[in-house]
Amino acid sequence: MKVKKAVFPVAGLGTRFLPATKSTPKEMLPLIDKPLVQYVVEEAVASGIEQILFVTGRNKRAIEDHFDIAFELESLLYDKGKDLELSQVRESAEMAKIFFVRQKQALGLGHAILCAKEFIGDEPFAVLLGDDIIDAHPPCLAQLLSVYDQYASPVLALKQVPMQNISSYGCVSGNVISDQVFQVSDLVEKPAVKDAPSDLAIIGRYILTPEIFPILERQEPGKGGEIQLTDALKTLVKAAPIYGCKFEGTHHDCGDKLGFLKATVDMALKRDEFNGSFEEYLRERLGY
Repeated sequence: MKVKKAVFPVAGLGTRFLPATKSTPKEMLPLIDKPLVQYVVEEAVASGIEQILFVTGRNKRAIEDHFDIAFELESLLYDKGKDLELSQVRESAEMAKIFFVRQKQALGLGHAILCAKEFIGDEPFAVLLGDDIIDAHPPCLAQLLSVYDQYASPVLALKQVPMQNISSYGCVSGNVISDQVFQVSDLVEKPAVKDAPSDLAIIGRYILTPEIFPILERQEPGKGGEIQLTDALKTLVKAAPIYGCKFEGTHHDCGDKLGFLKATVDMALKRDEFNGSFEEYLRERLGY
């Protein structure tokens, strides 16, 4: 069965970006001229996703407004003959069929995915985290879907990270199938360096199957008192195969201030309108 649905868990409070995220969702922070989450939606749509469910929380209304029609703004742009700006505004409202549900308590990523159970039904689905920006061709999600098409089992996006950083991620151990594909044998959520089974970190892209839902319903709280998706996958892998895809592309953790700054520089240098003058400014600023 083809993967046509995706879940975007966006109910987090964005505490690493306070005070900017006190009233603005972290997913709506602008990366040059688009909010972070739009880059991820574009990746999903480019990978063949047709329906998207945002699992939101309080103070996340801006996400819903962004992907809705802005009649007054569109009328103003039309009257002023600003065709480019008009097409950009309309684009965000026409990308895919978009739905919303509330996660009423901040009980973790696993709980957020459980909120999507009725939307998903008995279909396989993707999960994308809105502050993980992955610049890849083909898109990261498309790379995972290629693995899913081969094995018809859950697939996790993997990236090698320095061992001193592994405690910030869920990580896996597994058996090598090819340069990019692993069969996962175990998962650990944010382990201490000494307890990490490998340097393969799980990055915010997943292909999951409905078998995850009954496990999440029974899952006890883990790290931080939350229902952890990694813990549920650790249970699932005992009964069914899970694969990892070491994707090709550049990953930016835009939930982190330094990661956000790096993403801004990298993405700006790829834009024709900036790559000359902006690069020149950086060279002058750094004394090159």
